[in-house]
Amino acid sequence: MSIPEAAITVIGAGLAGSEAALAAARAGVRVRLHEMRPHKMTPAHRTGNFAELVCSTSLGGEGEMQAKGLLQAELRSVGSAVVGAADQSRVPAGNALAVDRDEFSARVTRAVREHPRIEVIEGEVEAVPDGITVIATGPLTADALAADLARLTGSERLSFYDAAAPVIAFESINLDVAWRAGRYDQSADYINCPFTKQEYERFFEALEQARSHTPHDWEKLEFFEGCMPIEELARRGVDTPRFGPMSPKGLDDPRTGRWPYAVAQLRQEDKEGRMWSLVGFQTGLKWGDQKAVVQRIPGLENAEIVRYGVMHRNTYLNAPEVLDATLQLRADRTRFVAGVLAGTEGYLESAATGWLAGTNAARLALGRSPLVPPAESMLGGLVRYLASANPKGFQPMNVNWALVPDLPVPEGRRKLGKREKRPLLFRRGLAAFLAWAGEEAGLNVTPPAVLEAQAAAVATD
Repeated sequence: MSIPEAAITVIGAGLAGSEAALAAARAGVRVRLHEMRPHKMTPAHRTGNFAELVCSTSLGGEGEMQAKGLLQAELRSVGSAVVGAADQSRVPAGNALAVDRDEFSARVTRAVREHPRIEVIEGEVEAVPDGITVIATGPLTADALAADLARLTGSERLSFYDAAAPVIAFESINLDVAWRAGRYDQSADYINCPFTKQEYERFFEALEQARSHTPHDWEKLEFFEGCMPIEELARRGVDTPRFGPMSPKGLDDPRTGRWPYAVAQLRQEDKEGRMWSLVGFQTGLKWGDQKAVVQRIPGLENAEIVRYGVMHRNTYLNAPEVLDATLQLRADRTRFVAGVLAGTEGYLESAATGWLAGTNAARLALGRSPLVPPAESMLGGLVRYLASANPKGFQPMNVNWALVPDLPVPEGRRKLGKREKRPLLFRRGLAAFLAWAGEEAGLNVTPPAVLEAQAAAVATD
């Protein structure tokens, strides 16, 4: 009697689901891929094609200076379908990987539909099926499936509205101005940025003049008192922020021994303390204006924002409470989650977690243990963050250099500058990923020199 071929299910054919299905199929398992479009459309999509880009045509900056550049290189090395399609359909965009939207989606759709191990099943899935499953239904997950996910994970761990504050790299915070303390000396869990009256007035003026993103019609944003954007608070009056999230009560400035006029607080976002988020600063400001406002805060004059604040409709899990770094649900190890639903932000991040979830789901189906990329790699840093971030007020994250361990400072030298450090982080991360993928994961890996030659050939065509 023959042994049945291993099989998994993937729900959703966006970037994460398409990448998951193709990664699992290449690993040697059969895939049932469910996609509800075109039978049931979302308000954001316009076609039934897979991996349709709806908000942008860019998969992020390229090169050794860019965190997304490292993630692109990692995915290229293991034959990512999404990055491969992007390379084949790219359009000029300076130092960014931008694509022809329709050509890109058509290439991914064709790769999925023509793969002999993938069966595409059209129609809505209303409950998570039995067996090994990758759930990659994105920010507009249909109501019935979202309800079943809430049942699996706990309804309080599933969010439908992304109200995020800016996240700052710790190394860019000026601790000669800011200081660590909790209110009334209860703890030292916060970093506090103090304002004089004049500094607060300059900050407020910048906040008043800043421009907000215009939401899509289908998002129907409704603000709640518990997550009111800082710019909305400012519209209620000049003193509203400083009697709300910027209250100085119980915070003695060590330089004066008194409460400042106002305070902006930062809360640790990751276990290692490399990222800190501004407390109560949910915002929908345009990113350029957002940066200008943040850098008006004393102690953050040179702030490096590793994740900008956003306000939009978004279905996602509180990843640190429910997911392991393998992208398995802790409550049921046969279920994997990828993409925006897993707590990522960005097209490239969705594809990357789709690749890992599909690869790990295939490994589980074949009787092998799921794996986690090394911490030095960008994908390894991202999934470790998802599994271990501060669950209080968790918000989706995009890749950035603060996700990976810092480099040691050479003896007798000051810390390295960005232009010196980031290429070193890039090379260290890619080397670690290549070694892991080839040796531990047992994958066919394409060396960087070959990848560069392939990229040059694509650019010449």
